[in-house]
Amino acid sequence: MKKLIIVFIILVCNTISAEVTPNSLFQNNMVLQRNKPIAIFGHATSEETISVIFKTKTYITKVKNGKWSVFLDKSEAGGPYTLIIQGENKVVLSNILVGEVWLCSGQSNMEMPVHGNKGQPINGSNLAILNSENSQIRLFKVGKKMASEPLNSCEGEWTLAKPETVKGFSATAYFFGKMLQETLNIPIGLINSSWGGTPAEAWTPKDIIDSQFNDFTGWNKDESKPQKNPSVLYNGMIHPLKPYTIKGAIWYQGEANKNYYQNYTHLFSSMIKSWRTNWNQGEFPFYFVQIAPLGWGGDNQAFLREAQLKTMLAVSNTGMAVTLDIGEKENIHPAEKQKVGERLALWALAKDYGYKNIQYSGPVYKSMSVTENKVTIEFDYATNGLATFGKALGDFKVAGKDKIFHVADAILLKGKLIIWSDKVEHPIAVRYGWEDWVDGCLFNTAGLPASSFRTDNWQH
Repeated sequence: MKKLIIVFIILVCNTISAEVTPNSLFQNNMVLQRNKPIAIFGHATSEETISVIFKTKTYITKVKNGKWSVFLDKSEAGGPYTLIIQGENKVVLSNILVGEVWLCSGQSNMEMPVHGNKGQPINGSNLAILNSENSQIRLFKVGKKMASEPLNSCEGEWTLAKPETVKGFSATAYFFGKMLQETLNIPIGLINSSWGGTPAEAWTPKDIIDSQFNDFTGWNKDESKPQKNPSVLYNGMIHPLKPYTIKGAIWYQGEANKNYYQNYTHLFSSMIKSWRTNWNQGEFPFYFVQIAPLGWGGDNQAFLREAQLKTMLAVSNTGMAVTLDIGEKENIHPAEKQKVGERLALWALAKDYGYKNIQYSGPVYKSMSVTENKVTIEFDYATNGLATFGKALGDFKVAGKDKIFHVADAILLKGKLIIWSDKVEHPIAVRYGWEDWVDGCLFNTAGLPASSFRTDNWQH
């Protein structure tokens, strides 16, 4: 009898060890990236041969060190399809679409769901939820997970867009995907991996932190919030996703780094580059949101916005959606998430999908010139000039050699911005939107707001 039990246990163990397991992103209802080789990958505990069948073609790969991967041929958008993965066991995945896949990450402003949260609303949420049923939009919400070492799987489920799934999904990500789907008329897959209150270093690989920031001691040390520690969210919520084939990423984060903004451009740039390196899919587009003004944020947030702007200017294939006009004085989570998502989508449509006749960025400071006590400011991304859309021009300051800033007057003249103060005879520096609280008043003719900016490089 004992021999029979032992034999049975051995057979069961052998059966388990031979089972093939796809990565946790490979499920029913998923979206695969079009027009790129499609990475299919997973684990198996024995060194076996794995076959993957998709659109009548069979792909063969070997298990090595418990892992396997294969790249499917490029595919046009379409579906639904079935994907079969077979080793000793057989995994059949159905209702699969091929389209555009975007990774959506950051802190609470990315995490904030369409139905709002704890008394903080999302404008237009009720109608958005009501009209959200769309089988061509698929959603995957990565379960929150910290890890000291990189993980290979995550929790989450692919779902179709409908009221019961959209209401709890990232508002920024949903409105971004919705605009893409309605414009492109192809399937859109959104992978939301976000966690409120977390700094960029938590989303950055450990090797980057150790090699580039080993002498920096300013990281958050709050033991009650270990999710803020360097690399723990990259390990638990980003590493498990790679190298799932994606089109690009969108990002909404920054508030948690404003007290050590000085290293944010370097940190954020390094994080973007590390994700691209680890995905091994080239310099995929990475679009992000500049943090909005906040009445109790201090001017550190202006310096943080500047660090974000410098990132866009320094790192290729990035873009920044400005929110200087839609902040809320007492609320760190602006309600206008639809505008945020759509501003991100404009970047993607213009830069990645061939829509050449639209403006996609707000004005970005280019240069200044001085005539007597008047400063003329010129901008990029303002081809047709500047506008206020009925708002009064404000939040401008000028300074002379004494580095003392004074509130300035401003006018728009033939699409250019003219600034002066009667208290500054020879201005050498201009700042816009550098206060605790501002309500952005400067736009291009497409209604996209200008970033806060300064022409000096003084410490304060």
